[in-house]
Amino acid sequence: MNEPVKTDSNPRIGIFGWGVIAPGCDSVDTFREKLYAGGSWLEKFEDFGPSNFLVGDPDFDFEKYHSWIDDRFPPNRFGQLQSKMGDPTLMAVGSFIQSLEQNPGIEKTLQDLGNAAHVYVGTGLGDLPTISEVALTADRAQARWDEFWASPENCPARAAFTAGDADPETLEGLPEDPDTVAPEAREDARRAWNRYWAEKSSRLAEYLEKSREIEGESIEGEVESNKAAVIRGKMKKAAQLRKDWGVPLEPWNAVSPNLLWNIHSSVATQITMMGKITGPSFSPVAACSTFGVALKLGMDAIARGEAEAVVVGAADPPPHSMVVGAFNAARVLSNDGEVSKPLTGLRGTHISGGSCIWIIGDLEKMQARGFKPLGMEPVGVGLTSDADHIITPSEEGPTASIHSALEAASASAESVSTWDLHCTATPGDYLEVENARKLFPEHILMTARKGTFGHGMGVCGGWELTAQMLAGESGQIAPTSLTEAELNSQISEVHRNFTGKESVPLPEGLSGKLSMGVGGINACVICRPLD
Repeated sequence: MNEPVKTDSNPRIGIFGWGVIAPGCDSVDTFREKLYAGGSWLEKFEDFGPSNFLVGDPDFDFEKYHSWIDDRFPPNRFGQLQSKMGDPTLMAVGSFIQSLEQNPGIEKTLQDLGNAAHVYVGTGLGDLPTISEVALTADRAQARWDEFWASPENCPARAAFTAGDADPETLEGLPEDPDTVAPEAREDARRAWNRYWAEKSSRLAEYLEKSREIEGESIEGEVESNKAAVIRGKMKKAAQLRKDWGVPLEPWNAVSPNLLWNIHSSVATQITMMGKITGPSFSPVAACSTFGVALKLGMDAIARGEAEAVVVGAADPPPHSMVVGAFNAARVLSNDGEVSKPLTGLRGTHISGGSCIWIIGDLEKMQARGFKPLGMEPVGVGLTSDADHIITPSEEGPTASIHSALEAASASAESVSTWDLHCTATPGDYLEVENARKLFPEHILMTARKGTFGHGMGVCGGWELTAQMLAGESGQIAPTSLTEAELNSQISEVHRNFTGKESVPLPEGLSGKLSMGVGGINACVICRPLD
């Protein structure tokens, strides 16, 4: 995967559309405006109630895309998407719709290309908010279900035990009575107690037999015309059975099918449906390197002649308590109520969510179709794995990805003039800068932007690369929130040429960007200004 694809003539790659949803940004235009205005886009995290966490909350309202969808689909499609799809998928769709705007007519071209238009859009985290909501609902339903059938009136064995008619020593596996355990263990003990007695309920066994009779009805005759009637009939009879017996909702009926609609591939497949793109699609999952991996796969598909255009990108959910808590437990998150800037105090990063979508294509062929390229030209991507540690990057893995990207670009390290760091405001920042300086000259201008918009697990590389592309268009590198006085003293001994609070001219040469993901997945992207 890391070697350049060998063909007689590798096509050049152009970016022909992009869309962004990021903290405080509902479009690529607001992303550009806020980027060049400087400052941090982070805000207080509310899901824990009062806390000291800052996060990057995406500015997203799917309603913005209502008319676009209504123009192309039946009136009920927008409502279906809103009710069934989680934020990562909806934000990916929104960014895709944005990406069609820079080159009118590209939407139809993606459709007309058939199998030569691909979609590679991934996610770092998946739709954890939907998973969390479904899991909590199912857990509560299970608890109510067990409690109902464990009650003496619904469990004759429990009634006999309560009346003293059963010898506890004959009850194999009888858990502790929850009323006798310590208060902090009482909830778990009560659940175990109820589960034990529910499993012994003869009335539950009778109820399940009635349910089997209903669910055992088969579809007979014409399948297509009869299947809906059979399903509706089963649902009606099951609801009546539940009512007749006075039982709570079964836990298996409390689980939302949205869990299935929002698996990792949905960020890509919904784009194919919205764009009516019939070529192959899938969702790469590569932690913080997801965007770079998607870009590499897209460029390779074009180089092999399998695709003329590829939709690439990544999407992550808005900050969620599960994610913030997990990153905090891993000791890589800042929790002091202040913005933690890369290259400074190394106190930890900030969780963010959003999406970034690019449409890349064969430069020559897409220009022949009348489409104008954006930003800069991606010329090489290198992918490697550390094969070492789950969270601490090695020197060898990222360095190998940089060499691979330079080789694919047919470029030397001396030709790279700007470099965007993965830096997460953790102790790894020092090692990353040190490793970069072993390859690149002293004058190289480095940027680190997670103090601006935080750390989107899969999408952060897309935001950072888009910032580089915007510099290629404007000739100016957007500022960061870093000041020279804040620069970590040990890092400053290794390198001092970092972009700070003022926008600066883009130096001549190539631009590079490194992403390093959980599990040791590295992606390095090299770009050059358009001719």
